[in-house]
Amino acid sequence: MTERPLTSTERRIDGRARRLLDRLPSTGVRGVLVEVLAFGLKQAWACVFGAAMLAVLLASRLWYPDDAVIARNDALTIAAVVIQVLMVVFRLESLRELRVIVLFHIVGTVMELFKTDVGSWTYAADGVLRIGAVPLFSGFMYAAVGSYLVRVHRLFDLRFDRYPPRWATAIVAAAIYVNFFTHHFWFDLRWILLAAVVLLWGACVQHVRVFRRSFRMPVLLAFLLVATFIWVAENLATWSNAWLYPDQLDGWQPVSVTKLVSWLLLMIISVVLVTWVYPPQRPDATGGGLTRRA
Repeated sequence: MTERPLTSTERRIDGRARRLLDRLPSTGVRGVLVEVLAFGLKQAWACVFGAAMLAVLLASRLWYPDDAVIARNDALTIAAVVIQVLMVVFRLESLRELRVIVLFHIVGTVMELFKTDVGSWTYAADGVLRIGAVPLFSGFMYAAVGSYLVRVHRLFDLRFDRYPPRWATAIVAAAIYVNFFTHHFWFDLRWILLAAVVLLWGACVQHVRVFRRSFRMPVLLAFLLVATFIWVAENLATWSNAWLYPDQLDGWQPVSVTKLVSWLLLMIISVVLVTWVYPPQRPDATGGGLTRRA
């Protein structure tokens, strides 16, 4: 299989990493441990945007002075912009990928405006870099999810068996997004939409290239694992007072595990947007090439 192209910076890092890993055993238990190491390194690299954002949130909670000239929310927004610019300048993201990340940023910000208005969660009222009750750094949290998904496609050269038609996934993603708004006034269709996700992607299996080896994983399991990591990050972010849910206003407590469903559904929107950049591909039956699904 021909791998998707890395950015220029990633090619340099990949070359150095391969020279190091090639010296390590390729068989037996130690060979498996090498693959585990490579998997962890790639996952960490794919998460670099989100990890940087989370580090800034936690640092601001621990060390940002209360009497600073720049409000904390504004400082977070400036830091988020700097992180995004550096991602592009240092070739950690391509301009092609940036389009999808920005689009998911906008999609998330629009939802933030509505959700804060109906009281689903709240932000501190300080700062001027905001739209209504929503500080501008909030959109970058959605961008971090989009950044991870586009990067993980490249780094692991993801391929798919039985990926559902993109037109069907687009309809489900649109319905999920609409339901985030309409369930406040009408029926909540999240469980029906979750069933639609299971039906669409239930038979789909992804091929994940690590280092010397590839392995197969049900796509639904991958979705659940990513949603779980996002939920963990959300707990850290709310602990940092980046935003708070109503039941956290009188004292922080862990985010309800029911939010996993919300994050899984929201992630589907990002997954569908990523298919605009990386149309789902499957391994050729002969192993010598690629076929592309429409």
